[in-house]
Amino acid sequence: MTAFSLGTFGFPEVHADDRPIKLALRKGLALLVYLAEAKGAVARDVVATLLWPESPGETGRARLRRLLHRIEQTLGQAVFETDRSSVRWSPALELKVDTHLFEGACDRGDFEQACQIYRSDFLAGFALDDCPEFDEWAFFRREALRGRLMHALERLVQDKNAVGEHFAATAHAGRLVELDPLSEVYGRHLIRSLLLAGDRSAAERHHAALTERLRDELGVAPEAETEALMNPAAGSLDVPATRYVKGAGVHLAYQTYGSGPLDILVMPGFVSHVERAWEHPASRTFLASLMKLGRLIVFDRRGIGLSDRVGSAPGIDVTAEDIGTVLRAANARRVVLFGASECGPACIKFAVDEQRLVAGLILFGALAKGCWSPDYPHALRPSQYDAWRQHLVAQWGGPVGIETFAPSLAGDPQARAWWAGLLRAASSPGGISAVLEAFRDADVRHLLAQIAVPTLVLHRRGDQAVRISAGRDMASRIKGAQFVELDGNDHWFFAGDQGPVLEAIRGFMEGLRKRTS
Repeated sequence: MTAFSLGTFGFPEVHADDRPIKLALRKGLALLVYLAEAKGAVARDVVATLLWPESPGETGRARLRRLLHRIEQTLGQAVFETDRSSVRWSPALELKVDTHLFEGACDRGDFEQACQIYRSDFLAGFALDDCPEFDEWAFFRREALRGRLMHALERLVQDKNAVGEHFAATAHAGRLVELDPLSEVYGRHLIRSLLLAGDRSAAERHHAALTERLRDELGVAPEAETEALMNPAAGSLDVPATRYVKGAGVHLAYQTYGSGPLDILVMPGFVSHVERAWEHPASRTFLASLMKLGRLIVFDRRGIGLSDRVGSAPGIDVTAEDIGTVLRAANARRVVLFGASECGPACIKFAVDEQRLVAGLILFGALAKGCWSPDYPHALRPSQYDAWRQHLVAQWGGPVGIETFAPSLAGDPQARAWWAGLLRAASSPGGISAVLEAFRDADVRHLLAQIAVPTLVLHRRGDQAVRISAGRDMASRIKGAQFVELDGNDHWFFAGDQGPVLEAIRGFMEGLRKRTS
């Protein structure tokens, strides 16, 4: 079997004096990469449209035939298998693609090898100016791989510092800072690793550089958590350590903090990142307030944040299973589930299936069904939902959606930078598209009548992401549920006025304690 290796991390510039020849060479390279990434047969029409979008169908197919022939002539061997309708790499070839090797290393937890393979971004600097669909495909693939790299680097920083290899940790933390210079979480990773390595002067230089970037780009000062690294007397909230538990073949990142007669598991919505959640002052204040009511447990769903990235979107059943995995790892006793937005259905599922473990259920800005139907007018119609999902994906990496999710924070440069950074760290455009597509078809209305634990439903009247009618409808279907309408238009529970939210939760928790005492 003939071996054929293809490198896509970084890509050579095509040099040719004749523009048509240069374009043909670039399209040949694009074809090789696209077929390699497909891992199977691809319809000829799809490839032809991708590379010659302006050409009529037959013209595009003819150009594809000529290009396939020229590539094999250049390589001096047959590398494709074709039929009348499809084309693929020949199975007689042993094809080695660096992206596949990278993802394989990530899947088996060999993050050091993965980071060595990832030399530069996927197809860095390569584009086909007359093929927007190819460039869009390459962008989403690039962002997905970049997201896995960031996840791998964070794992390595944690692992290396845990075993005392602090100099190695600084190298990986340095790459994280290069990927996202405005992230205080990544900046702290680097500063903390340098301090552990005994290089205080370098830590001071990086602290000064981070301070300057935050001031010049965002107009803000470093957080107390960052300042406390260089000056412990400054004081800060001691952010809990991130731990991992393996469940159903996937490592889930989780944290626990505090103590109390009840545990509170918080699931914030369609994206999360257990470490970046502490980076924004309002989010940190809210979580710290919950600690006064019980032991806090937070985790990232599979495929999201610091948990292992997977090839499919985590559905409601799988997420409910992951809740159980994390609760067992945290030695949870009786837990109050706090499910916000899209995480509400998974918490509902777990509360029904594992009633003996659940002391109470809090649903914030949640809905029981992903999309509109004749008997459920409280959500977006499928076409509206898909348009919203596509907009979110197209703008991924920037502070997309903050005007809807948190109008009160939309004008805050620090909040916008935090949200953009959280999105990049939590998932990739393609990954989150699959998550949102799965939620579109979710429906747990049939479970609401089966909920037998005390339930509190909270919803802001002006919520622009999920209509308050969805909250009213959900509460009406849960026996004995308490429904509280709150002022404001923020969808995020920590945005806007936290007082009424925390007051309602505190009253609910006191009632639960009286029941169990």
